[in-house]
Amino acid sequence: MNSLRAYLRRNLKHYLMVLPFFAFFAVFFLWPILFGIGISLTKWNGVKDPQFVGLDNFVKVFTDPSLRFPAAMTNLGTFIIIVVPVGILIALGLALLVDSFTPKWANLFRAVYFFPIIIPLFLSASIWRFLFVDGGLISSILTSLGITNVLWLNDPKYEIIAVAIVDMWHAIGFHFLLLFAALKGIPEEYYDAAKVDGANGFQRIRFITIPQLEPVIFLVVVNAFIGGLQSFDLPWLLSTSQPNNYGGVSQGMLFPVMTIFVRGWQGLAFGEAAAYAVILGLIVLAITGIQFGWRQWRLAR
Repeated sequence: MNSLRAYLRRNLKHYLMVLPFFAFFAVFFLWPILFGIGISLTKWNGVKDPQFVGLDNFVKVFTDPSLRFPAAMTNLGTFIIIVVPVGILIALGLALLVDSFTPKWANLFRAVYFFPIIIPLFLSASIWRFLFVDGGLISSILTSLGITNVLWLNDPKYEIIAVAIVDMWHAIGFHFLLLFAALKGIPEEYYDAAKVDGANGFQRIRFITIPQLEPVIFLVVVNAFIGGLQSFDLPWLLSTSQPNNYGGVSQGMLFPVMTIFVRGWQGLAFGEAAAYAVILGLIVLAITGIQFGWRQWRLAR
């Protein structure tokens, strides 16, 4: 007992300092997750008492055609395949390019590339809808090059590409800044030694830059995956979706979070929406876990 009191006297102030964080974490993060999992096992319209239905909501997500789960997941998978590798490669390329500039020009381009992030998403969507519409700037440029009938916002073949382009335009600046800051942390002595050994520019990037950037590249990849899997705003705005008509032409811009939102707040089927959200959350958790596991395995080799 005396040892416990002595321990508390020494460490109580430390626990009190971190208590606000854990209190906010429990109230605003942990409790909503547990509440959502609980609601996913019930039939609840937000007014009456929830009725326990077990796993019925989860079965319904996979089998009810009105929830359009296969179409949403197909769109999401295609979107992720585009935005993660392409977006990160562009961000890395921009970081390498700007790193070669003088400080004055580097500061200018850092501001330019970061600018899309501070533009509200609804404004970004409005700008790009104006560019994408038939007869808009992008269609006019393509037509002048002999490329016609590219209906970015009305053809399922191009809708997901349009969303990917806007998402990368909006997100690349953040990834660029992370990679650019990491580049500045690589000692110049590494490059000087490589030049003495006769390494060319590509070899220096491959054997020095990429390995040194690996922790930041991993962070960017994980962030891109998680952000992409939760996409909602841009496809909703670009497709001018409404609760009774969402997902674009032939559901070409249908994403899982859109169905979760509509099913919950329009259909008042919060149990089904929560079940859908839990499934999506498990997918995010699984992919993130695989990424961390693969990295740990690779580092341990």
